[in-house]
Amino acid sequence: MKASDLFVRSLENEGVKYIFGIPGEENLDLLNSLKDSSIKLILTRHEQGAGFMAATYGRLTGTPGVCLSTLGPGATNLTTPAAYAQLGGMPMVMITGQKPIKKSKQGQFQILDVVELMKPITKYSRQFVNGNNIPSVIRNAFRLAMEERPGTVHLELPEDIAIEDCSETVFEIGGHRRPDADDKSLELAAKMIEEAKMPLVLIAAGANRKRTNEALKNFIDKTGLYFFNTQMGKGVVDERHANFLGTAALSDDDFLHCAINRADLIVNVGHDVIEKPPFFMEKGGTKVIHINFFPAEVDRVYFPQLNVVGDITTSIEKLTDKIKNKNNWEFDYFVRIKEEVKLHTIKYFHDTRFPMLPQRFVNNVREILPEDGIVTLDNGVYKIWFARNYNCYQPNTLLLDNALATMGAGLPSAISAKICCSDKKVISVCGDGGFMMNSQELETAVRLGLNLVVIILNDSAYGMIKWKQEGMGFENFGLDYKNPDFVKYAESYGAKGYRPVSDENFKEVFTNCLNTDGVHVIDLAVDYSLNHSILNVLLKQKTCLL
Repeated sequence: MKASDLFVRSLENEGVKYIFGIPGEENLDLLNSLKDSSIKLILTRHEQGAGFMAATYGRLTGTPGVCLSTLGPGATNLTTPAAYAQLGGMPMVMITGQKPIKKSKQGQFQILDVVELMKPITKYSRQFVNGNNIPSVIRNAFRLAMEERPGTVHLELPEDIAIEDCSETVFEIGGHRRPDADDKSLELAAKMIEEAKMPLVLIAAGANRKRTNEALKNFIDKTGLYFFNTQMGKGVVDERHANFLGTAALSDDDFLHCAINRADLIVNVGHDVIEKPPFFMEKGGTKVIHINFFPAEVDRVYFPQLNVVGDITTSIEKLTDKIKNKNNWEFDYFVRIKEEVKLHTIKYFHDTRFPMLPQRFVNNVREILPEDGIVTLDNGVYKIWFARNYNCYQPNTLLLDNALATMGAGLPSAISAKICCSDKKVISVCGDGGFMMNSQELETAVRLGLNLVVIILNDSAYGMIKWKQEGMGFENFGLDYKNPDFVKYAESYGAKGYRPVSDENFKEVFTNCLNTDGVHVIDLAVDYSLNHSILNVLLKQKTCLL
């Protein structure tokens, strides 16, 4: 069998359904082998878009998304998505091409050591030097990409290896089980929880896996413990739950942190220091139990007193059964803080001024989007408002990046989410800055015939940095720009464009777009004028309830 055919057969054996990417001349043998494969090639307009799509596929399915590029500049364009998936815990396999390695055709033209380039930002990076190694290397790559902590794997297939004759066959895929935490650590955890006066549960990104949400809901229901989450832990347990306090959208100083700082024990499920800190351990004498697939990485702001290491779902199920004594717990303060958080987060929900406040926009989206609808966020200051104000009812229905926090991922992620979940309503929310970083993928969405709504929050500036600039007392400088006419821009790709002129008009347009086939782009003017007064001034002046 030709090596490129064996490569495709090995990918099929792993259950790969899609490859996102842009082939180059170094991938032509592989491309020809894909022609008659069950795997669908999703041709994108930029390698970065392909990488974000593959990472999101891995995030939603739990199996590696696959992306493809050529050598040199094609490969370097995958470095940001590589880091995005690696830090975000998303399983992804990247395939890059290369010139022949046994003899040179063009000297050093376009030649970079891509394998070494990728090593610091992946779990594994390897070049094929023998076609017969393809099945074992691919099997190992997919295993590594999925193993906790999930992440990015890179494989380089040179031209002359792709045309070799091979005698090997694909590997049978064996099942595997993650090890369980030892019983002693679970007994200690149960004892610490029972002896605490104000224990609090934190749900983070590592808990956002299949099966875990049911175990955690049962744990919360049976124990009666109060909980909060990180940005990437949103929706693991339905946020309409009576014991939900809120999301740690900021590292500190939010009203939610009054409860966090008062807690004497935090049961931290699925968090590690890669995600932006939801709290700082250096404040007060709060103890922390770390429940995860792997031990905590000790950091100046995070140094748990107990590690419960093993499959999270099993650990939570066993811990639920072990906790018997609940007589020490005092939750009156958490009840009061819950009301305080709600009072402040809903304050502008019914403010209909236009341009629209981000809080009002978030509330409109939540009211109109179905319970299982998916929102993919790009990176901008609106991410904080979604984290604070948008209630998630199901896991992975608000896809945001709180690890690499890169701009440009919102639209590609929405395309991938719609491909994965074709029966669900999917919207992409982008700032004007982040949208323009990968706006060319509108053509991909239109070509694929997707039903998708893209909302551009337009303030003609890099709003997140302007907010930070104002918070540091600096004058406004260097962050304003002009945008194209987004309505005409959308129409030039074959999408439909809209520019609402009022709050009510936006709701009408958004509802219509959600229920009409095609790709829709809404250019929405946004008012960020209250960001500084709320997030920089009000929160720092808050006084926690006694």
